[in-house]
Amino acid sequence: MQFFKPNAVRRRANSDKIGTGVPQRRRRLLLIDEDDTARAVMARRLSHLNYDVALAENGFLALNCLLARPVDVIMIDMNLVILPGIATMRKIRAAGLAGQASFVMIAGRQDSISVVEALEAGADDHITKPFDFDVLDARLRHLCQRADEVSALARHNAELDARIARRAVELGETRDALQELQADRARLVSSIQALNEEIARLSTSRN
Repeated sequence: MQFFKPNAVRRRANSDKIGTGVPQRRRRLLLIDEDDTARAVMARRLSHLNYDVALAENGFLALNCLLARPVDVIMIDMNLVILPGIATMRKIRAAGLAGQASFVMIAGRQDSISVVEALEAGADDHITKPFDFDVLDARLRHLCQRADEVSALARHNAELDARIARRAVELGETRDALQELQADRARLVSSIQALNEEIARLSTSRN
């Protein structure tokens, strides 16, 4: 079975730099495929493209991998037998192990129905065999960049929520202090009024 187009991957001396030449961290990727040869070939090619690749031969072993280390991308072969591809994706999500990882399904050329089903089930993207590793690399990095942006937005929103909560507490404390001051003022006014009344009464008694 062919998993990639011949000569599709071009090793670049600056494969760890993109665009501006700024070094990029190695993305962590989990590949789930029951075919030993496919796993070995894809792991080698993806490693050359600056990915740290973890391998799992089925969905159950993938869960153990994710318990040990989170990843940026989870690639799942649609032809898994022990635990089908879509079921594997759902199980990972149900276990709370997906984190911010993007799911990419690996499908055969004639597997369009399964691809649609996978996308409807929540997969982020798919790649069809045989595929060009340069195109795959571009798509994976786009997914990772999008996940980074979503994560940054979530952090920003969380920080904003925390600031709003702190401000609400501060306003609540200010309101409580103001109410206490108003109560003190009312008691002081009442005391002054009572004192004035007592002075008036004493003055009347003397007269």
